[in-house]
Amino acid sequence: MYDLCTASCMGFYMIGVIDYRAGNSPSVANALLKLGVENSLISTAEEFELCDGIILPGVGSADATISSLDELGLLGRLKEAVLGEKKPFLGICVGLQVLFEYSEEGETECMGFIKGKVRRFEGAKLRVPQMGWNKVDFRRDSVLTGGIREGYFYFVNSYYAEPEDESVILGTAEYGQDFCAFVESGNIFASQCHLEKSGNVGLALLKNFAGYAENTAKGRVGK
Repeated sequence: MYDLCTASCMGFYMIGVIDYRAGNSPSVANALLKLGVENSLISTAEEFELCDGIILPGVGSADATISSLDELGLLGRLKEAVLGEKKPFLGICVGLQVLFEYSEEGETECMGFIKGKVRRFEGAKLRVPQMGWNKVDFRRDSVLTGGIREGYFYFVNSYYAEPEDESVILGTAEYGQDFCAFVESGNIFASQCHLEKSGNVGLALLKNFAGYAENTAKGRVGK
């Protein structure tokens, strides 16, 4: 793992993994290293400048995630990088949930990059959180999936996203009901499952995201 300044000087394309204390950032960074993808843990607004793609991992709660990002002064810079500069973005687990406008978890106002809400699984027969391997069916082809149409991924979640516009749903899984497992909206991608813990299929999607970020950066440099 390189620091951002060294990577920039050496001409590497770099993925920034947001390290905000409430996430599992080192686990994602190690998975990227296993794939040969240069990356760096980032925790300041200034470090976004040298990132070609951004990953927001998540473990824990939506309210804790938003609070940590706010305390680090990252919320505004993240919005600028993703919505303004159109840098490729990948949210993982809670990193998907905080993309929406509101979460029932802690009654939290989230980032609002995608319209919709996050709700708690309900049902007398459902064990919450859902924990373990679950099948995902992808609705369409995507640069993230790279032709994969279905697969088993590792989930740990008590809440699920309910997008206002169903066209952003890339993949679905079933837990008492069909729910949104992956989203795609322009340069924004996110998975409810833990890609870094989902074996070869999860690593393949991480690799695809890194390739997309590199190709996007090459396009910007070439202009």
